[in-house]
Amino acid sequence: MSERDPASATPAVFGLVSNDASGTLAEQLFEKLTEAIMSGELPLGSKISEPALAKRYGVSRGPLREALHRLQERKLITRSANQGARVIQRTPEMLYNLFTVREALEGMAVREAVARCSQEEIRGFRESILSHEAALKELPELEPYVLSEPNQDFHYLIAHASRNPLLIELLCSELYPLLRLFRARSNETLERREKSVMEHKRILSAIEERDVDLAEMLMRRHIIATRQSRAELFPANVEAARARHRAS
Repeated sequence: MSERDPASATPAVFGLVSNDASGTLAEQLFEKLTEAIMSGELPLGSKISEPALAKRYGVSRGPLREALHRLQERKLITRSANQGARVIQRTPEMLYNLFTVREALEGMAVREAVARCSQEEIRGFRESILSHEAALKELPELEPYVLSEPNQDFHYLIAHASRNPLLIELLCSELYPLLRLFRARSNETLERREKSVMEHKRILSAIEERDVDLAEMLMRRHIIATRQSRAELFPANVEAARARHRAS
């Protein structure tokens, strides 16, 4: 039996339905296309073909264009007059800009969380760290770590514990999906992974002590260290991008 061409698949094959209980077709397409970008099914830098995607998912251009518009709002695709729509590319400049914003926002989020989180949420932070630590022990070195349930991520939980709707939206809906592009292709060493878990534990200790300033300082240091490890994705160090940013 010949292998089926994905382009000829019906919406049911891709899990797309049109009933209201599962959200609008455009929302489902947005989720499917987001995951296709994150998994590499839609390669970074690749050209977006509306006719090919409409055929592949068995949908009309209307909901597809709405989904693509949302992807553009989330900075997952770009449009230009000369090249049309394309999936974004990972660049040193993008890495530097994302982590600069992340450092500031997560610093604010953990300050808010220290002041507002409950003991139940603190237990959730601890369980997330222990789960992360256990998963890393089973993962071969240099193999990317990808959470099966992103809403159980330590950083995600802290963002929600901030009780700040704008911070939650900026981090969880806009920033974290972009950061997944770097995490999913990261080649972190065992040493860096162990340090990252230890950094999480120190942040948790500061939260438990309700030490706002210490928690923010530790979070910012953690984000900086993570950025430096992600910089190894590029042949040229991301610090060159930082120098260009300062000179501009």
